[in-house]
Amino acid sequence: MTQQLALDLPNRVDFSADSFILGAANREATTALERWRDWPAGAFALIGPPGSGKSHLASIWARRSGARVTSIDELGAALDQIEPGAALVVEDTEHGGSDTALFHAFNRAAKGELPALLMTARVPPAQWGAGLPDLVSRLRALPQVALHEPDDALLTQLIRKQLNDRHAPIKPGVIEYLLPRMERSVAAARTLVDLLDKRALVKQSPITRVVAREVLAELNPDSPDPGDGE
Repeated sequence: MTQQLALDLPNRVDFSADSFILGAANREATTALERWRDWPAGAFALIGPPGSGKSHLASIWARRSGARVTSIDELGAALDQIEPGAALVVEDTEHGGSDTALFHAFNRAAKGELPALLMTARVPPAQWGAGLPDLVSRLRALPQVALHEPDDALLTQLIRKQLNDRHAPIKPGVIEYLLPRMERSVAAARTLVDLLDKRALVKQSPITRVVAREVLAELNPDSPDPGDGE
């Protein structure tokens, strides 16, 4: 019998405020962004590993503060085109770009020409590789907050929400089975949900421990047997 294949359709990224899950891993960062009017010199850095929620938080903040979102590579053009009085989000700032453009952004924030400047990155500002001495000095003094890897409660909420968004049924106890065996990051949880959903579609079944066991083995072929499924 020919095995049914799950369609590899792209998943819509939902950066709405309603889809954001607040937990211990992101509470400090969320609070810091809510207090953006108090940022020293109008600038702040949001640091976190891939998939930790930086872009989601930055997107929520941009809508609330009326900020424009740009990449570090497009920062120079964004500064030339930004509307008067608009704040600015610069994504993936550690990837380089123009030192001069970033320095100008700092200056405009300090003068109040930009109401606020939020920069996201995977690593702290001291590791962004800036070469301009005045910019290096600004980065060393830049206030920052880090997003942390999620705890069990946040991972559980995230997995349940993503499965609900996909209308993917899951058997009781499967998430509890996954938590001690999965990679503990938001990015890994999203990948895991995607694979669980596709495997269950192929099997034409809900997500069970058997499905979970197969997916975990696929993700970590060299790991010890994660245990018997149902």
